[in-house]
Amino acid sequence: MLTKRVIACLDVRGGRVVKGIQFVDIIDAGDPAELAHRHAAAGADEIVLLDITATHEGRGTLIDTVKRTAAQLFIPLTVGGGIRSAEDAAAVFNAGADKVSINSSAITRPELIGEIGQSFGAQAVIVAIDARRDANSSDPGGDAEVYVSGGRKPTGRKVVDWAKEAEQRGAGEILLTSMDADGTRAGFDDELTALVSQAVQIPVIASGGAGNAQHFADVFGRGKADAALAASIFHFGVTDSWSLKRELQLAGVPVRL
Repeated sequence: MLTKRVIACLDVRGGRVVKGIQFVDIIDAGDPAELAHRHAAAGADEIVLLDITATHEGRGTLIDTVKRTAAQLFIPLTVGGGIRSAEDAAAVFNAGADKVSINSSAITRPELIGEIGQSFGAQAVIVAIDARRDANSSDPGGDAEVYVSGGRKPTGRKVVDWAKEAEQRGAGEILLTSMDADGTRAGFDDELTALVSQAVQIPVIASGGAGNAQHFADVFGRGKADAALAASIFHFGVTDSWSLKRELQLAGVPVRL
């Protein structure tokens, strides 16, 4: 069985790491470079830095923030937010990122997935999907909808269909965030994660709802995720990656210590 990855996420707004619940009620969590260094030293396999207001504000990624953060790391760094072209991606890679995550821009112009992949390799392109269940549907998970612009705008596209298209267009991974579970610490959306994981052949990163080691074990098992991401439980000292991984190892989940 392939080793499962534990990823620490930094949602950045105005150069500071923030965290909210279901994409609202935002509070400050600290400096991105300092937190990235702390999480890496505490055993995270990767760091994801998302400039969460870049698209909504119509600007590019905060390159200086990326540079400061990358300088602190010895593990892979993924950066997302405000990347609208292969040139934007190149600037982020030049600032020290190992992968880029694209979300709203991929929905607007799906060709961007292949353009970045052709220049930097498919393994460097993550398509992020912000998903919200359809509470009025008889199949809320299967009919889950893709949202863009930091979760502000519905697209009318179904999550599973978009994940399949993203793979076909050259995405190397899918970063699936459950907007319903985000920040709740009540567990990942294992059902929705499994639906996407079974629909594609590329790795799926689960995001939204991490609260304890059992939640990770569940999404790696029932959710069939290849990696899982957390933010608030790391930022606010609920646990760290080493402690989490030791619990997962005891539960029989293959992780790298």
